[in-house]
Amino acid sequence: MLKQRIITALILAPLALCGFFLLEGGSFALFIGAVVALGAWEWARLAGFETQSIRVLYATVVAVLLFVLYLLPGLAPWILVAALIWWLAATWLVLTYPESSDHWSSVICKLFIGLLILLPAWQGLVLIKQEPMGNWLILAVMVLVWGADIGAYFSGKAFGKRKLAPKVSPGKSWEGLYGGLAACLVITAVVGISRGWSFPEILFALVCAAIVVLISVVGDLTESMFKRKSGVKDSSNLLPGHGGVLDRIDSLTAAIPVFALLLWAAKDWGVM
Repeated sequence: MLKQRIITALILAPLALCGFFLLEGGSFALFIGAVVALGAWEWARLAGFETQSIRVLYATVVAVLLFVLYLLPGLAPWILVAALIWWLAATWLVLTYPESSDHWSSVICKLFIGLLILLPAWQGLVLIKQEPMGNWLILAVMVLVWGADIGAYFSGKAFGKRKLAPKVSPGKSWEGLYGGLAACLVITAVVGISRGWSFPEILFALVCAAIVVLISVVGDLTESMFKRKSGVKDSSNLLPGHGGVLDRIDSLTAAIPVFALLLWAAKDWGVM
């Protein structure tokens, strides 16, 4: 298993980095769209479809919707606001699982939730990429998510006692969450100080980092909730040793649209 994980990572990491940071405009949107379409194919399985034709159909519908969003950029604010509402609702659903599953157990509901997860993630990345420091901002949100994961792993392993969401993901603890959050706040503060930000700018960045980290945890737990309900361990076996695409991007699907909204807020409030 470890050998598979290493080989897969060595192949995919350069491809992902090139796609994220070297592609521009329509090529970047197409690259991210392909990843999201694969995620949609996997999500159809979590919604209850094992038949390949239906899963491909759902992925195709998502791809068409992404193309529509690309042609109609004016819809972007609505997509991101819808994502924010969904992730706030998802927080409640995760905290009250399994009782909350009565509200989303129908196939139609799960397919619609897939749209609320996947479309805003694509939209948020496309918008972030268009910023003057787009590549650095994409790297920033990734570092926050990765930093939270690494910090949570080590602090949870060392101090974890109280389960965060035992009915959804028994391995996660409150101590792990605190450790991941602390790691990201330290990273943010160091970056802010090194770049000469003012105290209000650093304070704003710390608040935004905390929000992004917390919502990324909700993204991770949300996919775990749907996998648990579906009785599967991984979203697919597309990535040997790593599971599926959704297993790799579940935290990012929540963090990216919220990060994009916070960027807009920063510009509107004159912080950026």
